[in-house]
Amino acid sequence: MRKKITIVGAGNVGATCAHCLAQKEIGEIVLLDIVEGLAAGKALDLFESSPVSGFDVRFAGTCDYRDTEGSDVVIITSGLPRKPGMSRDELLKANTQIVAEVTKNVIDNSIDPFLIVVSNPLDAMTYVAGKVSELSKNHVMGMAGVLDTARYRSFIAEALNVSVNDISAVLLGGHGDDMVPLPRYTCVAGIPLTELMDEQQIRAIVERTRKGGIEIVNLLKTGSAYYAPAAAAAEMAEAILKDKKRLLPCCAWCDLEYGVGGGFVGVPVILGSEGVERVIELELTEQEKQLFDTSVAHVKELTEQVGTIL
Repeated sequence: MRKKITIVGAGNVGATCAHCLAQKEIGEIVLLDIVEGLAAGKALDLFESSPVSGFDVRFAGTCDYRDTEGSDVVIITSGLPRKPGMSRDELLKANTQIVAEVTKNVIDNSIDPFLIVVSNPLDAMTYVAGKVSELSKNHVMGMAGVLDTARYRSFIAEALNVSVNDISAVLLGGHGDDMVPLPRYTCVAGIPLTELMDEQQIRAIVERTRKGGIEIVNLLKTGSAYYAPAAAAAEMAEAILKDKKRLLPCCAWCDLEYGVGGGFVGVPVILGSEGVERVIELELTEQEKQLFDTSVAHVKELTEQVGTIL
């Protein structure tokens, strides 16, 4: 039996994610949106592209959560996007209410699905999905780390004029301006980044990575990034449904790990058929630990605010 993947939100991120997943031929795809006809239209358009694109996937577009019944993975992209000059945190109240409602409707129609949250502010919205769904912590995750390392790797490839395929990277912390890329754990075909770039170059790329989202928002002016976030969420869904045991940076629940003390935050994890199967703990320098703790503290401030909204 084919797996069933629901994508809530048929805007740019959701529709692009559906296209990415279709190319992977993982399973049936359901697009859901509250705007009448939007999900149905995009699902039909995607289906009609399949003979040309070469993927064999069934699509459904709907406004009715009953059509999502039995979903194995649910990707939540719903929420307001950022505008120029707006931080991810400014979306907190509106998107908390949206993600809470979406999560409740999803859980009412599917038993024990895996939830992948894309909505911003990412770490806080992953907390919302976890709290409202009451699913086991390994079934709830946010996609930010895959997106952030993709940006980080892209900028490194551009600076060194090498293939993005040769770059591996690790990143910790919240999906925001205080995320913590780790140059010490970043390699180009096995060669440490610190052997190929000086400290000033690395610092500039780290800073650009932290501002990667707003750089695109400022260029688009009327929207935010969607190709890279969609591809990141699709990669996570594939890792789970194909039990690939991928080591990917994701927003995952940490308790004793890294001394977080309970909270969703970006860390490297193993993603497989059980969802977040293991958090990988790295030895951090004192400086890296301080940066990570600062990022975690910011995430916890947001989740405390969420508690007053729910």
